[in-house]
Amino acid sequence: MQIPFTITEFMDVFIRYNQAIGPMPVVLAVLALVGLGLSFRGGPHKDRIIAVLLGLLWAWTGIVYHIGFFAALNPPAYVFGALFVLQALVFLWAGVFRGELTFRPRASLRGIVGGALILYGLVVYPLLGYAFGHTYPAMPTFGAPCPTTIFTIGLLFWLAEPWPRYVLFIPIVWSVIGGSAAFALGVTEDYGLVVAGLFAIAIEITETMRRHSGRSSAVPPS
Repeated sequence: MQIPFTITEFMDVFIRYNQAIGPMPVVLAVLALVGLGLSFRGGPHKDRIIAVLLGLLWAWTGIVYHIGFFAALNPPAYVFGALFVLQALVFLWAGVFRGELTFRPRASLRGIVGGALILYGLVVYPLLGYAFGHTYPAMPTFGAPCPTTIFTIGLLFWLAEPWPRYVLFIPIVWSVIGGSAAFALGVTEDYGLVVAGLFAIAIEITETMRRHSGRSSAVPPS
């Protein structure tokens, strides 16, 4: 993939972004932790609150990061920003208005992978960034596209059946776009985005095959 800018120019965007937004990465991480904590609790409104928090994260990334900062370097970021805003609306539609999203941590393969991705997006990602020489403010912080998407895919792995698969579509699309850019630019901490996308695709294919197999076995012979 040919990238129309250098890694230095890319990190300069983060310098301007981080200096402009001040403590907002911490605020966004706290919102993510609130959503994470609510997933372990009961209550009639907790799932709608989590959906609102995810919507806020994706709207922030789309409007503030992509359109507000990244588009000045890379005009396709206007499209990326629109995708992130669309995903924010998807969370509001599916989670708030239709009530189709129920977040329930569980000790299954899907649940464990989800927990690992959540931990990666919130904790491991910035630590790897520091380890590979990306120091603040020249580094992606939480609320930037890649850590936000990794965290989101992890949390979506905790959804209880049934849930609408379309909520995972844009995060998977971004795992392809952002992951290919990560390899081209050598942003090592973003490689986790590719892993998250591959896990999402693999688990969804496996579970879809299992559901179809279950329905087939339930049909009585003619």
